[in-house]
Amino acid sequence: MIVATTIADVRAARPPTTRIGFIPTMGFLHEGHLSLIGAARDAGANFVIVSIFVNPKQFGPNEDLASYPRDEARDIALLESKNVDMLFLPSVDVMYPPGAQTTVSVSGVAKPLEGERRPGHFDGVATVVLKLFNIVQPELAVFGRKDAQQCAVIDRMVRDLDVPVKLVFAETAREHDGLARSSRNSYLSEEERKLAPALHRTLRAGEEAITHGVYDVAAIETLMRRMIDETPGIDVDYLAVVDPETFLPPIDFRRDVLVAGAVRIGRTRLIDNVRVFHRRS
Repeated sequence: MIVATTIADVRAARPPTTRIGFIPTMGFLHEGHLSLIGAARDAGANFVIVSIFVNPKQFGPNEDLASYPRDEARDIALLESKNVDMLFLPSVDVMYPPGAQTTVSVSGVAKPLEGERRPGHFDGVATVVLKLFNIVQPELAVFGRKDAQQCAVIDRMVRDLDVPVKLVFAETAREHDGLARSSRNSYLSEEERKLAPALHRTLRAGEEAITHGVYDVAAIETLMRRMIDETPGIDVDYLAVVDPETFLPPIDFRRDVLVAGAVRIGRTRLIDNVRVFHRRS
């Protein structure tokens, strides 16, 4: 596996005539990340590049940048075991040279839910992802649907700015009890880990209500709130039914909707979502 640490390294080692698949990550890799490598190959990539960069621009002032889990040696070993062709491992100065002044800001879909609660977060995401696309120049890029609003923001940016990349959104990888795999799960204590699957169960209850013909957004959100309140030790940030393209409440239920949630368990913030597919006659 090639390990590149500079933009020049990436461009020198990037094969000019092959189909490149790209997976941007913040490291501390888990099975969810590794499944994206398979998704890239399934989508036709024959040269896979993974980046690891803990992006300071997507962390708020009171968030976990300093404590975000890191294990570079372990990550490299995992990527080598999956026959990844190149790892891009840039420093902050490589990604944001002194004097850099440009930020990418997506309106609309970036404003509700996560955007409202984490001001500036999606500006940081859009900026780093566009920079990585320009550096790597992949034919396709793979993201996990656990971060559904992030996927929607990146999709909007790619369409609006005519970025020549095919986006592939892979299904959320889960633990045996439904908990969405996340690097931040490592923050959970043993007791907190037992509480964590309640978020997914709650979202599934919202999904079930919709599939049984409940089309009242407020009623579904109230149902989910009452259900998760049955598990002490979980603080709800939001539980919402939204349009998966706008992340606003759906106009109607004649197309797919998303049931999304964010909760805190101790110092750990967990997000998850379930897509509810409209049953077409």
